[in-house]
This record gives sequence, structure tokens and C-alpha cells, in this order.
Amino acid sequence: MTHTEIGEIDLAGLSILVTRPMRQQQSLCGKIIAAGGKPISFPLIDISPLEDSSEIRAAKQAIQDLDQFSALIFVSSNAASFGGELIDNYWPQFPVGVEVIAIGKTTAEAIGARLTCRVTNPDQGSDSEAVLALPVLQAVANKKIGIVRGQGGRELLATTLQERGAEVCYIEVYRRVSVPHTAAEISAIVNENSCDVITVHSGESLQILADQSGDNIDQITLLPLLVPSQRVAGQARQLGFTNVECTNGADDEAMLSTLQQLSSRADSIR
Repeated sequence: MTHTEIGEIDLAGLSILVTRPMRQQQSLCGKIIAAGGKPISFPLIDISPLEDSSEIRAAKQAIQDLDQFSALIFVSSNAASFGGELIDNYWPQFPVGVEVIAIGKTTAEAIGARLTCRVTNPDQGSDSEAVLALPVLQAVANKKIGIVRGQGGRELLATTLQERGAEVCYIEVYRRVSVPHTAAEISAIVNENSCDVITVHSGESLQILADQSGDNIDQITLLPLLVPSQRVAGQARQLGFTNVECTNGADDEAMLSTLQQLSSRADSIR
């Protein structure tokens, strides 16, 4: 899909539930407003710094040993923010010879600017599968690769790289905690705002939305749902969503382009 230019986006009258963590959703919400749409802020996950002292020490130790790695993979803009800050503290100049890889375009731009380094990211897709297809990660036997992420998450990236012979080290630099909502609260915010479409940016947030919707899940699954990848689209269909749109990316441009397409078919979703 060729993304529509931001200046061409017209979302007049479209009411959009934005479920991304609060610190990540401001940019998208601002662009929705600029395009005439109505963003409904409803974060499902809260992002916060590490609290446990042993976890903080482990992250700092890995960063101190950064020059021993062949590559670092940043899995999200949060990883770029929290991990970039730690790296800045210990490495005024980013170590030579460490390949920097990002899962998505936004993450690549963030970490590239933070560390003033070259960053590789997939041209198509913004998930583990797309990163694993990169040429730089094919011949990784006996190489040490760090995955900069929050606590927990998918294991596909690590297990596949280990199968290819790499030594994989998680560098966990933040916490993800689900924001509690009741089924009644979700139903009310959808109804009171005449919600037209829901956006989710990960499989984790989608599962939280489904779990918290409880007995009102049928109301939620009828709404158009924007997801960042085919994997999450499959997950959405298994959960009962009947109108799933894959944006092929979690960045603002990808989401806005698909919202524009939905807006142009407004009669079918209102």
C-alpha cells in the first residue's frame, strides 16, 4: 500500500478510539485532530521505568558491555527512549562495529537521532517476522545480539536467532502494565463518543481490550479495527472481530493512511 501524504488526510467526522500508551499516542492524536477527526484517548497499557534494583543493575551491566555485541535490536519506540537514555549515560560515542536494528520506522528514526548512528529497519512490515527477514540477521552464528525491550513480550525474535546460532541477550529497560478498565467503562466510552473505529498497536493491547470488554465483547468486535500486522489481524479475527484492517505498520503514517481509506467509506462504518 502506498501511504497517503499526511497533508492529504481528511478524517472529518470520524471518531477514533486510540488505545496506545499515553506517552506514545500524543503524536497520532494530534494528527487526527489536524485532519478533522476526533481522537478518543483510551490507553490500555502504561509504560514506566524499571523499579526493581536487580533489574536496573542487569540493564546497566548489559549497556556497559555494549561493545561486546555484534548487533542491538530495538523493538519499540519505548525501547529507543529508555534504552537510548541508558546508552547515552555510558557511551558518549556509540561503539563502532555494533549494528543497530529497529522493528519499525518510528523506532528507527528515534534511536538513530538519539545515538547519531545508522539504523537498519524493514522496508515492509514492523514486527519480529519482518526483522528476522533482514539480510543482516541471516548469518549470525556465534554473534552476540542484544534485544532492547520492555519486560516480557514475544519470544520469536530471540528463539529464531538462537536457532540460527546467535547468543541472544535481553536488555529489558522498562515495564508494561495493563491499565484497568471495566467492561461497562469501555462500552460507555464507545457509546458516548459514537466511536467509529478502534486502533491497536500490538497483539498485547488487543488481548487486553478483548479481556476487559468481558460480556460487551460483541459490541466491540463489530467496530472496524486497525492493527499493525497480519499476525495481529489473525489474532483479532480469532477473537471475533469481523472488520479488521491491517495497516502494515504501527507508525502514524500507516495508521492515518488506513484511517483515510475508512473515512472515504464512511457510509459503511457509521
